[in-house]
Amino acid sequence: MAVFDKFKQLKEDMDAKGWVIEGFDFLYKDVSYIVLVKIYSKTEVKPQYALLKLEIMKEQNMNETLIVPVNSAGFMLDKIGVKRFREFFNIDYAANLGNIIQQFSQYFSQFIPVEVSFKRTAQLKEAIISSLSRSDSEDPNKVYCFAVKRLTEGKRTIFNDNKTRLLRPSLYNKFKDDTKISFCYSDDENRLKSDAEIISSFSKR
Repeated sequence: MAVFDKFKQLKEDMDAKGWVIEGFDFLYKDVSYIVLVKIYSKTEVKPQYALLKLEIMKEQNMNETLIVPVNSAGFMLDKIGVKRFREFFNIDYAANLGNIIQQFSQYFSQFIPVEVSFKRTAQLKEAIISSLSRSDSEDPNKVYCFAVKRLTEGKRTIFNDNKTRLLRPSLYNKFKDDTKISFCYSDDENRLKSDAEIISSFSKR
């Protein structure tokens, strides 16, 4: 069994459920991390043999971030450098560094979920929503849904889809089958509307 076989299972579940991002918490040497698991989009340059992309952040300083591709065999450290990886996690240098990285990977694998879960900490959920907003070229502070709109071209992005599934599940369920409907967000809490208000406003157009 490959060290990161769980990532294969997780990706299969994400694909089946229409998710492009999942996350989990990770603890190492008394430092808490948030790990975002991302499926490569069609417009991204995907490294050969990569399965998923991880964005790993230190919980106490979300600006300290490491992005590394993975596959079932482990971290693809040739893409970022072993030194950077080791320093990010404060892994001590040793002559048998390969063995130490393998031991770290085995430990890391214990935290990997095999399916999408809605039992997330508030900070993890916030990190996922922020990432979805950035991927959709949106301000991460835009979390207040105030309207839905019908697109004249194309369909709603997977990022807008996933963000609404997290933030407004009941509203999402009203429009989930119509992919021409996109959900509108603001950074102004005063613009926030209830499901009933949004649906009523949309039906009058």
